[in-house]
Amino acid sequence: MKMQRNFLLWATLATAVATPAVGQTALPALGPANSAGLQSGASIPDFSGIWVHPSLPGFEQPPSGPGPVRNRSRRPDGQSNFNQLVGDYTNPILKPHAADTVKKHGEISLAGVTYPTPSNQCWPGGVPYMFWNIEMQMLQQPHQVTILYWSNQEVRRVRMNQSHPARVTPSWYGDSVGHYEGDTLVIDTVGVKSDRPFAMVDMYGTPFSPALHVVERYRLIDYEAARAAADRDAKENFQLLGGGDAGAVVDLNYRGKGLQLHFTVEDDGIFTMPWSATITYRRGVGPWREYVCAENRQEYYNNKESDVPTAHKPDF
Repeated sequence: MKMQRNFLLWATLATAVATPAVGQTALPALGPANSAGLQSGASIPDFSGIWVHPSLPGFEQPPSGPGPVRNRSRRPDGQSNFNQLVGDYTNPILKPHAADTVKKHGEISLAGVTYPTPSNQCWPGGVPYMFWNIEMQMLQQPHQVTILYWSNQEVRRVRMNQSHPARVTPSWYGDSVGHYEGDTLVIDTVGVKSDRPFAMVDMYGTPFSPALHVVERYRLIDYEAARAAADRDAKENFQLLGGGDAGAVVDLNYRGKGLQLHFTVEDDGIFTMPWSATITYRRGVGPWREYVCAENRQEYYNNKESDVPTAHKPDF
């Protein structure tokens, strides 16, 4: 089956390396870990509601400095060719073994085969992979911020004004702690489980190690700034005009503020230097839509059995 049809089908339906020890030493949390550093409720920015980022593969390049792996395969208009993901393995952020992994994934794409990723295999994505989601919703409470992602209804829970445990047990989404710095929500994540199938930070197969450390900064930006960021993103990433089957459509009549996520990634096991990227959200049209990534043991793109969890004997 041709690669273009494979990825188009996936986009329409789904969007339309070491084992860490239990007891990984955590990096210190950013910001206050006690009530002395708490921000008053009146000054906390309101990020609630549905936010849409209808572009794929998703990450926006930073204005300057080291950025994420980009797609070497481009459409005639210059956008990333989402039907053929070929990561730029020459990006200087990659250590040699990581570059080799990205190159091998790209070679699979060029051969006309869709390689497995968390999103097309219905596995948890972890951060920062899950930032590709075209729709998300944030729920703010004094003790916790909950972030909902459209694809497979994935959920993150961020403990507020606390530190990471002295020893972090690796998990699918890692240990996330947050605090406010003025008008910005800062989230610090470590302990993302790396001994997992499809362990990657992006759709190009870029791997990560137990040392992965991600810092997210969310802030509201003016309509003009959000629109300008969306226009820049449209030059890089494939745009889902009309939202596809996902139904995630930007409200073009909304002139209020947008939400911008700027995140930084560090991983001494994979990257030569820290790098950053941006996701710019705007308000969506309509209610929150339920989407379940149904596991299909027969992969549609290469007619083999999917690598999904399987019980080889009954539980009782």
